[in-house]
Amino acid sequence: MRRKDYVPPLQEGLSGTAALSRWETDLLILGAGVAGVYAALWAEAEGARTLVVSKDPLPSGSTPWAQGGVAFPLDATDVAAHLQDTLQAGRGLVEAKVARSILQEAPFHLEKLLSWGLPFHPEPVREGGHSRARVRHLGGDRSGLWLLRGLLARLSRPPLQGYTALSLLLAGDRVAGALLLGPEGPVQVKAGAVLLATGGFGSLFPISTAPPGASGDGMVLAWRAGAILRDLEFVQFHPTALPNGALVSEAARGVGAVLLNAWGERFMPRYAELGELAPRDVVAQAVFWERQRTGAVYLDLRSIEHLGERFPTIVASARALGLDPTTDLLPVAPAAHYVMGGVRTDAGGFTSLPGLYAAGEVASTGLHGANRLASNSLLEGLVMGKRAALAALQDLHGPPRQPQALPVLTAPPSLLPKLKPQVGEALGVVREGERLRAFLAFAEALPLEEKPWASREEAEAGSLLLLARLVAQGALLREESRGAHFREDFPQEGEPFHTEVCGSTLCRVPAG
Repeated sequence: MRRKDYVPPLQEGLSGTAALSRWETDLLILGAGVAGVYAALWAEAEGARTLVVSKDPLPSGSTPWAQGGVAFPLDATDVAAHLQDTLQAGRGLVEAKVARSILQEAPFHLEKLLSWGLPFHPEPVREGGHSRARVRHLGGDRSGLWLLRGLLARLSRPPLQGYTALSLLLAGDRVAGALLLGPEGPVQVKAGAVLLATGGFGSLFPISTAPPGASGDGMVLAWRAGAILRDLEFVQFHPTALPNGALVSEAARGVGAVLLNAWGERFMPRYAELGELAPRDVVAQAVFWERQRTGAVYLDLRSIEHLGERFPTIVASARALGLDPTTDLLPVAPAAHYVMGGVRTDAGGFTSLPGLYAAGEVASTGLHGANRLASNSLLEGLVMGKRAALAALQDLHGPPRQPQALPVLTAPPSLLPKLKPQVGEALGVVREGERLRAFLAFAEALPLEEKPWASREEAEAGSLLLLARLVAQGALLREESRGAHFREDFPQEGEPFHTEVCGSTLCRVPAG
């Protein structure tokens, strides 16, 4: 569908003002979290015309919500141990070669960030699934926010705020830009390449630690253009979220916080040798079952010294609920936290569609497998942000004169209050075949519609409804329990495989 009806013919040259409806740039980056902003810094260093857009006010995305830090190997000798921890958490679906290369590159990025003056705490901490203390924090439990602010401060051109990507532009089989909805109306951006850094789809779930804008936009944009989505059924649930959705970082458990059921019993040692420091899928499932068995689960932080200094965000979140974590037990439950699946990429961030790259939570690189190891995500955002930016710059094409905009996939926003509780019931920590089939029938009866133009709310609802269907389809196909995907009717692991969605086809792809 050619979009002549609302966008004037594109003009040559790069324009930087939001008042214009036609721009050109070398690299268009959708998303302004750690992956997008770090990618932009490397692209700027190469002299590329770079445009970063954010649909929400800065600091935006999931990065500022990250309490945990960045998992850097302690030294060259720790790479093997860090890799083993990553493989163990990923339950047979981590691509070892990709993971090893990311971990080997990690020290370079730590040194770069330190040289830029980012104030990493000198003493690493241990988080869930790690065999040793290697997670570096900034600002106590505000690591993501401090990291993102430090990166944003170095950009020569700040991201444009309030721009929602509605569809990608195509020139033949090549991605050539995007159609955006900005504060002053529609904008068509022609680009030599596009880098998706749009995050996950945590807002699909009724209880989530993700920001409201985490609606899976980039995954849907890529899929509609012809890219492959992989392993969408693997959604990590953070095991310790407060009733208001605020998470309590694993770092608290790393320094002595323990989980208690409604009967006052510490239960994690019965589920895993590592106790409270087991991988997130193990802890989340244990919390789910103990809530079912005893009625509630609590996190006890009372033994942690200097709690307010070490975890100011956690203390503030608890006090907002009328609780004092220095004297009170905190009620916790699992909440949707991170999507391991996403747009399939290679080790350089290439999606298989010419002109389209992806980095961060939107992508499936092979690092996380079936369950992300704590604090590996910010590291992946750094490493893959740089790689994807530099790979995209090696593949730039001159913007075409007449790109085509794909139609916008939409749904009525009014359906989301009905959809989300059903998602929580069918696609939560524990899944079961009959519930999945009933949910899929429900979701497929809800209306999806292609339009030439749409509001942000309509586009986000369309993305969330499509992803709800795709996650359910993947969860049904995966008749086993692995990592973050637990099937009550298939509790054992089978042979490892990936699920891939290409167009209307869902298939099994052997791992390895």
